[in-house]
Amino acid sequence: MHHFLRSLLRHLRGPIVILWDRASIHRDARVKTLIRRHPRLHPVFLPAYAPELNPAEYVWTQTDSALANSAPRSVEQLGRRLRRIGRRLRRSEQLLWACLNASDLP
Repeated sequence: MHHFLRSLLRHLRGPIVILWDRASIHRDARVKTLIRRHPRLHPVFLPAYAPELNPAEYVWTQTDSALANSAPRSVEQLGRRLRRIGRRLRRSEQLLWACLNASDLP
């Protein structure tokens, strides 16, 4: 996670608000240290169980929909399908906004 945050700091300007669930990876000591050292990072923790507030849940919904009724014949084929879905999401601002708008975030 700290590698991802470092990448965000390199590629984005200004304050960075991060919406986090309560996963242990988000509370790792290296992550906490990085956040203390970089005041541009502003983590906001979601309530303990609130999938309706987490836009990532809608990203998973997109992935589930794209994989529905498929039967990959190998792990490699599944990996290719998942990468294709990931590329489609990354390249579609409309889909990403739809995930944000589907959540109950204020």
